[in-house]
Amino acid sequence: MHAMILPARGARLQYTERPDPIPGPGEVCVKINACGVCRTDLHVVDGELPDIAYPIVPGHEVVGRIDAIGESVDGLHLGARVGVPWLGSTCGRCPYCREGKENLCDAPLFTGYTRDGGFATHLVADARYCFPLGEDGEDAELAPLLCAGLIGWRSLVMAGDGRKLGIYGFGAAGHIVAQVARWQGRDVYAFTRAGDTEAQHLALSLGACWAGASEDRPPAELDAAIIYAPAGPLVPLALRALRKSGRVVCAGIHMSDIPSFPYDILWGERQIVSVANLTRQDGVDFLKTAARAGIRTHVTIFPLDQANEALARLRDGKLVGAAVLKP
Repeated sequence: MHAMILPARGARLQYTERPDPIPGPGEVCVKINACGVCRTDLHVVDGELPDIAYPIVPGHEVVGRIDAIGESVDGLHLGARVGVPWLGSTCGRCPYCREGKENLCDAPLFTGYTRDGGFATHLVADARYCFPLGEDGEDAELAPLLCAGLIGWRSLVMAGDGRKLGIYGFGAAGHIVAQVARWQGRDVYAFTRAGDTEAQHLALSLGACWAGASEDRPPAELDAAIIYAPAGPLVPLALRALRKSGRVVCAGIHMSDIPSFPYDILWGERQIVSVANLTRQDGVDFLKTAARAGIRTHVTIFPLDQANEALARLRDGKLVGAAVLKP
């Protein structure tokens, strides 16, 4: 197999040949057809997440087919197309797992962070955390659904049922969630970097009723706002755009510090909440919804050995929609 390996914090990924992985009990080996490039991959590469054991293979929006099965695996077969998400395994024993909150597990494993991920031709995955994908849709277009879509879905559910929804950071997750929200009958207000007319045009083409810069005030008070960009200063901006009892959902795994802000923009029972990871039920619910809603992802495809270029363009805000690597 070949993989793009991160040898150290802040280093460039290295294209490397490795022995093909062998699945253990409860695991499958997946031959990868596509892997999305997520902002969390940037946080891994840039060393912004704690306790990274190097070398590591990033990538957690994996679409591929099972080409080997370990012992004690039920419900999956050779050749089946599956998706492998960020949440790679949970303990099943801690209080959170027992309460049905496996996204908060005390001893989880994460694909592309604490276990090798999908910037490769093959990976080994916990069979319990592989989502059957069926045969509809192109691999590259499905890949962003495995994190941008899943985390986007969880953040949308946490935002509540309000009609007027603000989306701060109109990238991979934003452009997927906007489609779901429009399908649900909501009004979408898209916030982008100042001057990012490409992202604003994409938002409007997907049915947003307004698109502007993050610093702009929308033409109506929002019922809820979801922040996908990892920028803490967006929190007070979003709070100022909310009506009373509105909610700001911070959807990233990492965010820069939130600056101090006056209490009066929080007062009125406004709320700030965060999203942590996902559950398998999120995956089941979202993939059904995505099929019903006819979600289409806007992707730019890169060969596997150009993963560094894809990450650089994501870091510089030069991607519209999502980047996807194809071995």
